[in-house]
Amino acid sequence: MTSDNDLSLPPPVPQGTRTLARGLDVLQAVAEGAHDLKTVVEATGVGRSTAHRLIQLLELRGFVRVVNGSSYTLGPQLIDYGFRSLHQNPLPILARPILERLSNTVKDTVHLAVEDAGEVLYLDKIPGSRGAEMRSRIGLRMPMTRTGIGKSLLLDQQHRWADQYATEHLGAHSPGELAGFIKLMHNYAAEDSTLDLEENEPGIRCVAAPIRDARGTIVAAVSVAATQPYMPAQRMQSLVPVVRQAAQAIGRELGRSV
Repeated sequence: MTSDNDLSLPPPVPQGTRTLARGLDVLQAVAEGAHDLKTVVEATGVGRSTAHRLIQLLELRGFVRVVNGSSYTLGPQLIDYGFRSLHQNPLPILARPILERLSNTVKDTVHLAVEDAGEVLYLDKIPGSRGAEMRSRIGLRMPMTRTGIGKSLLLDQQHRWADQYATEHLGAHSPGELAGFIKLMHNYAAEDSTLDLEENEPGIRCVAAPIRDARGTIVAAVSVAATQPYMPAQRMQSLVPVVRQAAQAIGRELGRSV
């Protein structure tokens, strides 16, 4: 028996939309690196002839680019839709001046992210002016319990902490590790801020804080990240109020009064 919270299962396909679902599966496979018909078929389970027809349609509509007749990449129409999506979401626009001020103050990489389908989704990134460049980018997805910004997005949802941790660690954890994570999250909730101590990317540490809207609901989070030499424990603690203030300033732009 599966529960309603089983994140490993895909959502059911509404009746009458199977062809559309297959087309979206093909598009997602290309986005995740399937570069030819063989790898698309392997990634989606769609029949070869059906996958070929869907690729032809996606190419015609600009969603997929076919190079040299056989190599697939995402097409230009998705770039256009990506920019439209960002501009239709007021959060990145409202937050950008505050993120820029934060970046100028700390000199390190600044991120803005939301939760989407149980994952961190980066909406904005301002690279730092020192240290190594990190792999994060706008549109990238990351696990929630391994990242500082993801933990901030989870702070007010205590009922999800255990299941989210178990899902993202695929059972490769002990009861003691889970208990340690839950205890840590309680401490973070009391401080209204979170840390990433190289849990997601070796050598990268970050300080994050949740962004709340007018109702007090966490709708996004902001973080400051840098390589370990620029993030000793003392500096991380000194950044906590700085990052919280930036998160609160963005919240005020969203109508939050306190």
